[in-house]
Amino acid sequence: MTNKLKIMNKLIKFFVKHIPRPILIRFSFIFVALARPFYYGRKVECPICKKHFRSFLPYGNRGASNRLCSGCLSLERHRLIWLYLQNFTDFFDANLKVLHIAPEQPFIYRFKKCKNLNYQTADLLSPIADMHFDIMKIPLDDNLYDVIFCNHVLEHVEDDFAAMKELYRVIKPGGWAILQVPIDMQRTVTYEDKTVTDPKEREKAFGQYDHVRLYGLDYSQRLESAGFEVENFDINKYLNPELIARYRLNKSELLYIARKRK
Repeated sequence: MTNKLKIMNKLIKFFVKHIPRPILIRFSFIFVALARPFYYGRKVECPICKKHFRSFLPYGNRGASNRLCSGCLSLERHRLIWLYLQNFTDFFDANLKVLHIAPEQPFIYRFKKCKNLNYQTADLLSPIADMHFDIMKIPLDDNLYDVIFCNHVLEHVEDDFAAMKELYRVIKPGGWAILQVPIDMQRTVTYEDKTVTDPKEREKAFGQYDHVRLYGLDYSQRLESAGFEVENFDINKYLNPELIARYRLNKSELLYIARKRK
């Protein structure tokens, strides 16, 4: 790695760790456009924007390397979701009403352009969302949506069971959701402790200063307790290791496809 690239990596890690998320969202495309020339190359490729680079940008609370696409701002989970939607669903063809909680930048503008989708977005604070509400008390009618996305949100929510029940309520019978959360694959049972409120202690306990729990392998059962039928989708069964490495997917990450019974 060149000295210029090392310096750029350090700057990105600093900004991600110390700049509030709403500000990062507003200015992220400007920043990555300035950083992109440092990463030109062909070693990694993003299946969403089809661009390739020497490496992806660092990202995350600890500034892990080679994660964020400087073309569309996708992370591992976004690239995994895109591959699933494109290859294993009719998402880009069927007429679907979609709710996207905490809309992610790699998706929001692309989904808005899809004429087959009635696409709505929501968040508590995000400046790019259409609606603003708390997902523990969603102010919408029952059985509204064919598809819901809610990724890396539930670990921030005080009562995740209440949020899961609300998401289940607003999905149509036969509808489905992708509800990703960070999971400790070495932990059997989700860890929660409501007495841990200090940001530094939360980072130690849950992995990030604004997380309120650390999910374990019981995550599917937690979704099922809210009424969902859950399918665990494993990309390793469909992509060879070379493509998984080129797309920089997390090979241990499962997609949790949560369905509402018809």
